[in-house]
Amino acid sequence: MSEIRFEVVGLGNAIVDVLSRTDDAFLQSRGIARNVMTLIDEDRAHELTAAAVNPVFTSGGSGANTIAGLASFGASAAYIGKVAKDELGSQFTREMAATGVPFATKPLESGPATARSIIFVTDDGARSMNTFLGASVMFTKHDVDEETVKAGKILYLEGYLFDREEAKEAFVFASEVARAAGRKVALTLSDKFCVDRHRASFLQLVRNNVDIVFANEEELLSLYETEDFDTALAALQADTAIAAVTRSEKGSVVIGAGEPITVQAEPVAKVEDTTGAGDQYAAGFLFGMSRGLPLETCARLGHIAAAEVISHMGPRPEQSYRALAEKAGIHA
Repeated sequence: MSEIRFEVVGLGNAIVDVLSRTDDAFLQSRGIARNVMTLIDEDRAHELTAAAVNPVFTSGGSGANTIAGLASFGASAAYIGKVAKDELGSQFTREMAATGVPFATKPLESGPATARSIIFVTDDGARSMNTFLGASVMFTKHDVDEETVKAGKILYLEGYLFDREEAKEAFVFASEVARAAGRKVALTLSDKFCVDRHRASFLQLVRNNVDIVFANEEELLSLYETEDFDTALAALQADTAIAAVTRSEKGSVVIGAGEPITVQAEPVAKVEDTTGAGDQYAAGFLFGMSRGLPLETCARLGHIAAAEVISHMGPRPEQSYRALAEKAGIHA
């Protein structure tokens, strides 16, 4: 069996986020759907980037944000994703390296540009995401570094990557490599939009290839096509060993071997930007799991990370998660 060198290996969309504060009038004037993720083409990406007021460019991508959060907790982590050989691709690579996370996937030499998500944040912290997937979805099983996957205790798959058949094939391939090596596989459903588009494939993954599932309440209800939370939760518990379902200010519900556990959210003085909240919750939860902590403690770590990231602009931590966890009395 391969030696474990990483606590978590992430596989997902490598994206640069373009963050801008705005108001509802601007969203309406530009035809931007409020508080959801909308896929856009490259021309629309250039248009919205030019329209953004005082934009902040920062590396993002759901899975990459989680891996950066894990590094803030002090975990050893690696990332696999696809950028183009361009300026934004170089920025993404530099910023991953700055977190201490290996990112060695060969960039796309020709074709679409590095992916970007233009995120407009209103005063209530809501995020309206306009995502050009670009090079990130030009990902195939040949981009999966088998040795890196085998070297991770947990493989973390990002649902946003699921838009092309080649990417689906890469997901299944990576999960099979991980499980053959005796590793755990985690999946985040990412967005209701993704679940609506790929419900059958997600269900197949959850039932056959995944050990740990992350979802928010909306994604969970969509996955099982019901409006009843308890019904959906019971269905998820029947399909997977471990799951964490976030419910915004209601906290999260964690599924394990026994009865579901409800864990309260951490208080936040003011919500500045909800971008990355679910990503950082997953970072805390996975960190706890990688250190063998109880599920309730894993969820507490998730809420600590989520509370930090929504208190400022941007999807990655500005404070040390390790320090915040220790301040809360959690040592791992």
